Amino acid sequence: MLRAPALAEIISLRQKRKDKARSDKEKQAEENRAKFGRTKEQKKKEALEQAKDKNNLDDHKLDK
Repeated sequence: MLRAPALAEIISLRQKRKDKARSDKEKQAEENRAKFGRTKEQKKKEALEQAKDKNNLDDHKLDK
């Protein structure tokens, strides 16, 4: 007995475009994180510097 050839899977082109846009956006975000992101050490150093600057400023305020 002969079988009919299987039909291709039906796909939603709109959904495929959305999936591609999401993956492109995630790829761009990953590249930006690598390009512009800061390491944990840099964030820690900056937080310490800000705390030091704040303390220095508070120490120089005049009380009324």
